[in-house]
Amino acid sequence: MTEPIKNEPPRSEGRPEPPTRDQVIGRIADHLATRRPGHPLRVAVDGITAAGKTTLARALAAAVSDRGRAAIHLSMDGFHHPRAHRHRQGRDSAIGYYQDAYDFPAFARHVLVPLGPGGDRRYRSRIIDLSTDRAIDEPPATAPVDAVLVVDGSFLQRGELAGLWDEVVFTDTGFPVARRRGTRRDTELMGSLAQAERAFDNRYHAACRRYLAEADPVAHATIVVGNDDLDHPVLRRIADHRG
Repeated sequence: MTEPIKNEPPRSEGRPEPPTRDQVIGRIADHLATRRPGHPLRVAVDGITAAGKTTLARALAAAVSDRGRAAIHLSMDGFHHPRAHRHRQGRDSAIGYYQDAYDFPAFARHVLVPLGPGGDRRYRSRIIDLSTDRAIDEPPATAPVDAVLVVDGSFLQRGELAGLWDEVVFTDTGFPVARRRGTRRDTELMGSLAQAERAFDNRYHAACRRYLAEADPVAHATIVVGNDDLDHPVLRRIADHRG
């Protein structure tokens, strides 16, 4: 069952002012903080490349912590395959990015399964340093039983992770908006704006289009946030688990 999203009453004659970013994040955090499945709550923050996933995930983790729940924020950046594996189908390959970028089985094994029902709550925060391409073998940490795990990344509703999330937040950002954000962000990393645009068009967003077509992640998410306007995101759907 899904709760209808109610706008605040107008403050003046005319159109009501849209909710602020803090209000939307607070509404989601309130929802997450009430959920106690008997093991750490596993929350995905999914979306296309440069949708604003990491920023949203950090804000959600902070807001959950402010509500008295232990919060753990992880990024799928720490669960990439090594560079040689990621680029084995070509540096610009969209299918290569979709199939080879992330080590989802390792992420399930080291994070989602141990934090799920019957797990020992011992998890690893990363297995690779993405900047140096070096494997990392850090000792596991132990999550409190009532912790809320918030993970940002792409393709988080792929079949390899099916049934392992308790909540999925889809950060719904249009491709033109995400492309502008991402290419500005990655211009220095890629060497030029033209190179960044090429990477987004040929690899990152081409892979994301395939993901949207194959997995239909918006339809399957429990929470959907329209994130074109970073100051005024739109809470489009939030699941009601009381039913």
